[in-house]
Amino acid sequence: MSTPTDTDRVRVVLRPVGSPLPLGFLGLFVATTGFSAVQLGWVPADQAAVIAAGVLVFTVPVQLLASAIGFLARDPVAGTGMGVLAGTWAAVGITTLRAQPATHSPGLGVLLVSAAAAMLVPALSASGKLVAAAVMALSAVRFACTGIVQLTGSADWTRVAGWTGVALAALALYAALAFELEDVHERSVLPVLRRGAGAAAMNGGVERQLDGIRHEAGVRLQL
Repeated sequence: MSTPTDTDRVRVVLRPVGSPLPLGFLGLFVATTGFSAVQLGWVPADQAAVIAAGVLVFTVPVQLLASAIGFLARDPVAGTGMGVLAGTWAAVGITTLRAQPATHSPGLGVLLVSAAAAMLVPALSASGKLVAAAVMALSAVRFACTGIVQLTGSADWTRVAGWTGVALAALALYAALAFELEDVHERSVLPVLRRGAGAAAMNGGVERQLDGIRHEAGVRLQL
Protein backbone atom coordinates (compact mmCIF):
# COMPACT_ATOMS: atom_id res chain seq x y z
CA MET A 1 0.00 0.00 0.00
CA SER A 2 1.47 3.36 -1.05
CA THR A 3 2.11 6.10 1.47
CA PRO A 4 0.23 9.38 0.83
CA THR A 5 2.47 12.24 -0.20
CA ASP A 6 2.14 15.86 0.89
CA THR A 7 0.53 16.62 -2.46
CA ASP A 8 -2.11 13.94 -1.88
CA ARG A 9 -3.05 15.62 1.40
CA VAL A 10 -3.64 19.06 -0.16
CA ARG A 11 -7.26 20.20 -0.13
CA VAL A 12 -8.61 23.32 -1.79
CA VAL A 13 -11.81 24.60 -0.15
CA LEU A 14 -14.19 26.59 -2.36
CA ARG A 15 -16.98 28.69 -0.87
CA PRO A 16 -20.02 29.46 -3.04
CA VAL A 17 -20.76 33.17 -3.49
CA GLY A 18 -23.38 35.06 -5.46
CA SER A 19 -22.39 36.77 -8.68
CA PRO A 20 -21.30 40.38 -8.05
CA LEU A 21 -22.01 41.44 -11.65
CA PRO A 22 -25.67 42.51 -11.18
CA LEU A 23 -24.76 44.77 -8.26
CA GLY A 24 -21.82 46.33 -10.08
CA PHE A 25 -23.77 46.85 -13.29
CA LEU A 26 -26.64 48.51 -11.41
CA GLY A 27 -24.15 50.90 -9.85
CA LEU A 28 -22.89 51.64 -13.35
CA PHE A 29 -26.46 52.19 -14.56
CA VAL A 30 -27.12 54.79 -11.87
CA ALA A 31 -23.86 56.68 -12.45
CA THR A 32 -23.92 56.85 -16.23
CA THR A 33 -27.63 57.75 -16.29
CA GLY A 34 -27.10 60.62 -13.88
CA PHE A 35 -24.16 62.19 -15.67
CA SER A 36 -25.77 61.66 -19.09
CA ALA A 37 -28.79 63.61 -17.87
CA VAL A 38 -26.50 66.56 -17.13
CA GLN A 39 -24.55 66.26 -20.39
CA LEU A 40 -27.73 66.17 -22.48
CA GLY A 41 -29.34 69.06 -20.62
CA TRP A 42 -32.17 67.00 -19.14
CA VAL A 43 -31.39 68.49 -15.73
CA PRO A 44 -29.68 71.82 -14.93
CA ALA A 45 -25.89 71.86 -14.77
CA ASP A 46 -25.95 72.79 -11.09
CA GLN A 47 -27.51 69.39 -10.35
CA ALA A 48 -24.25 67.68 -11.28
CA ALA A 49 -23.08 68.02 -7.67
CA VAL A 50 -26.17 66.13 -6.45
CA ILE A 51 -25.53 63.36 -8.95
CA ALA A 52 -21.85 63.26 -7.99
CA ALA A 53 -22.78 62.84 -4.33
CA GLY A 54 -25.15 60.02 -5.22
CA VAL A 55 -22.42 58.29 -7.22
CA LEU A 56 -19.99 58.53 -4.31
CA VAL A 57 -22.55 57.21 -1.84
CA PHE A 58 -24.01 54.44 -4.01
CA THR A 59 -22.05 53.52 -7.14
CA VAL A 60 -18.52 53.58 -5.74
CA PRO A 61 -19.22 51.42 -2.64
CA VAL A 62 -21.26 48.79 -4.49
CA GLN A 63 -18.66 48.50 -7.25
CA LEU A 64 -15.85 48.17 -4.71
CA LEU A 65 -17.86 45.40 -3.03
CA ALA A 66 -18.45 43.76 -6.41
CA SER A 67 -14.73 43.96 -7.15
CA ALA A 68 -13.81 42.24 -3.87
CA ILE A 69 -16.39 39.50 -4.38
CA GLY A 70 -15.21 39.04 -7.96
CA PHE A 71 -11.67 38.24 -6.84
CA LEU A 72 -12.94 36.00 -4.02
CA ALA A 73 -15.06 34.15 -6.60
CA ARG A 74 -11.91 33.54 -8.69
CA ASP A 75 -13.14 35.84 -11.48
CA PRO A 76 -10.31 38.33 -12.16
CA VAL A 77 -12.23 39.93 -15.03
CA ALA A 78 -15.14 40.90 -12.78
CA GLY A 79 -12.79 41.98 -9.99
CA THR A 80 -10.59 44.10 -12.25
CA GLY A 81 -13.45 45.63 -14.23
CA MET A 82 -15.44 46.64 -11.16
CA GLY A 83 -12.33 47.98 -9.44
CA VAL A 84 -11.47 50.23 -12.40
CA LEU A 85 -15.08 51.42 -12.63
CA ALA A 86 -15.23 52.20 -8.90
CA GLY A 87 -12.01 54.20 -8.94
CA THR A 88 -12.96 56.13 -12.06
CA TRP A 89 -16.42 57.07 -10.82
CA ALA A 90 -14.91 58.11 -7.48
CA ALA A 91 -12.55 60.49 -9.31
CA VAL A 92 -15.39 61.87 -11.43
CA GLY A 93 -17.61 62.33 -8.39
CA ILE A 94 -15.03 64.12 -6.25
CA THR A 95 -13.92 66.37 -9.12
CA THR A 96 -17.51 67.29 -9.95
CA LEU A 97 -18.28 68.15 -6.34
CA ARG A 98 -15.29 70.51 -6.17
CA ALA A 99 -15.77 72.16 -9.57
CA GLN A 100 -18.06 74.98 -10.63
CA PRO A 101 -21.07 73.90 -12.73
CA ALA A 102 -20.47 73.54 -16.49
CA THR A 103 -16.67 73.83 -16.17
CA HIS A 104 -14.12 71.44 -17.63
CA SER A 105 -10.99 69.86 -16.19
CA PRO A 106 -8.16 68.80 -18.53
CA GLY A 107 -6.66 66.83 -15.65
CA LEU A 108 -9.85 64.82 -15.30
CA GLY A 109 -9.85 64.40 -19.06
CA VAL A 110 -6.43 62.75 -18.98
CA LEU A 111 -7.58 60.48 -16.15
CA LEU A 112 -10.72 59.46 -18.04
CA VAL A 113 -8.86 58.65 -21.24
CA SER A 114 -6.43 56.57 -19.19
CA ALA A 115 -9.35 54.84 -17.45
CA ALA A 116 -10.83 54.06 -20.87
CA ALA A 117 -7.61 52.30 -21.85
CA ALA A 118 -7.58 50.46 -18.51
CA MET A 119 -11.16 49.23 -19.06
CA LEU A 120 -10.06 47.53 -22.27
CA VAL A 121 -8.02 45.03 -20.21
CA PRO A 122 -11.05 43.30 -18.57
CA ALA A 123 -13.20 43.93 -21.67
CA LEU A 124 -10.82 42.04 -23.96
CA SER A 125 -10.32 39.32 -21.34
CA ALA A 126 -14.03 38.62 -20.83
CA SER A 127 -14.32 36.38 -23.88
CA GLY A 128 -16.45 33.83 -22.01
CA LYS A 129 -19.29 36.27 -21.23
CA LEU A 130 -19.87 38.52 -24.23
CA VAL A 131 -22.59 40.66 -22.63
CA ALA A 132 -20.29 41.48 -19.71
CA ALA A 133 -17.47 42.18 -22.17
CA ALA A 134 -19.76 44.54 -24.11
CA VAL A 135 -20.64 46.48 -20.94
CA MET A 136 -16.97 46.94 -20.10
CA ALA A 137 -16.04 47.87 -23.66
CA LEU A 138 -18.84 50.44 -23.88
CA SER A 139 -17.74 51.80 -20.49
CA ALA A 140 -14.32 52.37 -22.05
CA VAL A 141 -15.93 54.27 -24.94
CA ARG A 142 -18.03 56.30 -22.50
CA PHE A 143 -14.97 57.29 -20.45
CA ALA A 144 -13.00 58.17 -23.58
CA CYS A 145 -15.78 60.42 -24.92
CA THR A 146 -16.20 62.16 -21.57
CA GLY A 147 -12.43 62.56 -21.34
CA ILE A 148 -12.42 64.35 -24.70
CA VAL A 149 -15.19 66.62 -23.40
CA GLN A 150 -13.07 67.52 -20.38
CA LEU A 151 -10.02 68.16 -22.56
CA THR A 152 -11.75 70.23 -25.25
CA GLY A 153 -15.02 71.53 -23.83
CA SER A 154 -16.67 70.60 -27.15
CA ALA A 155 -20.48 70.78 -27.16
CA ASP A 156 -20.63 68.14 -29.89
CA TRP A 157 -18.52 65.71 -27.89
CA THR A 158 -20.69 66.44 -24.84
CA ARG A 159 -23.73 65.21 -26.74
CA VAL A 160 -21.82 62.17 -28.00
CA ALA A 161 -20.70 61.35 -24.46
CA GLY A 162 -24.24 61.82 -23.15
CA TRP A 163 -25.86 59.51 -25.67
CA THR A 164 -23.08 56.96 -25.25
CA GLY A 165 -23.87 57.06 -21.54
CA VAL A 166 -27.55 56.44 -22.27
CA ALA A 167 -26.67 53.41 -24.41
CA LEU A 168 -24.37 52.16 -21.66
CA ALA A 169 -27.14 52.58 -19.09
CA ALA A 170 -29.51 50.45 -21.16
CA LEU A 171 -26.89 47.74 -21.71
CA ALA A 172 -25.84 47.75 -18.03
CA LEU A 173 -29.47 47.42 -16.89
CA TYR A 174 -30.04 44.51 -19.27
CA ALA A 175 -26.84 42.81 -18.15
CA ALA A 176 -27.75 43.24 -14.46
CA LEU A 177 -31.17 41.68 -15.04
CA ALA A 178 -29.79 38.84 -17.18
CA PHE A 179 -27.08 37.84 -14.68
CA GLU A 180 -29.46 38.21 -11.72
CA LEU A 181 -32.04 35.92 -13.35
CA GLU A 182 -29.27 33.49 -14.23
CA ASP A 183 -28.17 33.26 -10.59
CA VAL A 184 -31.73 32.93 -9.28
CA HIS A 185 -32.84 30.27 -11.77
CA GLU A 186 -29.42 28.60 -12.13
CA ARG A 187 -29.73 28.78 -15.92
CA SER A 188 -29.68 31.46 -18.59
CA VAL A 189 -33.09 33.13 -18.85
CA LEU A 190 -32.02 36.13 -20.92
CA PRO A 191 -29.08 35.71 -23.32
CA VAL A 192 -25.72 36.60 -21.79
CA LEU A 193 -23.85 35.05 -24.73
CA ARG A 194 -21.66 32.67 -22.77
CA ARG A 195 -19.10 30.66 -24.69
CA GLY A 196 -16.01 28.60 -23.96
CA ALA A 197 -15.09 28.75 -20.30
CA GLY A 198 -18.10 30.99 -19.65
CA ALA A 199 -20.48 28.34 -20.98
CA ALA A 200 -18.65 25.60 -19.08
CA ALA A 201 -19.13 27.60 -15.87
CA MET A 202 -22.90 27.14 -16.22
CA ASN A 203 -23.16 23.82 -18.03
CA GLY A 204 -19.97 21.89 -17.24
CA GLY A 205 -19.70 19.19 -14.60
CA VAL A 206 -17.82 19.49 -11.33
CA GLU A 207 -14.69 17.90 -12.78
CA ARG A 208 -14.56 20.44 -15.59
CA GLN A 209 -15.19 23.28 -13.14
CA LEU A 210 -12.17 22.25 -11.06
CA ASP A 211 -9.89 21.48 -13.98
CA GLY A 212 -6.73 23.55 -13.69
CA ILE A 213 -7.60 25.05 -10.29
CA ARG A 214 -4.11 24.20 -9.03
CA HIS A 215 -2.76 26.86 -11.40
CA GLU A 216 -5.02 29.68 -10.19
CA ALA A 217 -3.85 32.63 -8.12
CA GLY A 218 -4.10 31.86 -4.40
CA VAL A 219 -3.50 28.14 -5.01
CA ARG A 220 -0.20 28.21 -6.91
CA LEU A 221 2.95 29.20 -5.05
CA GLN A 222 3.27 32.67 -6.60
CA LEU A 223 0.81 35.10 -8.22
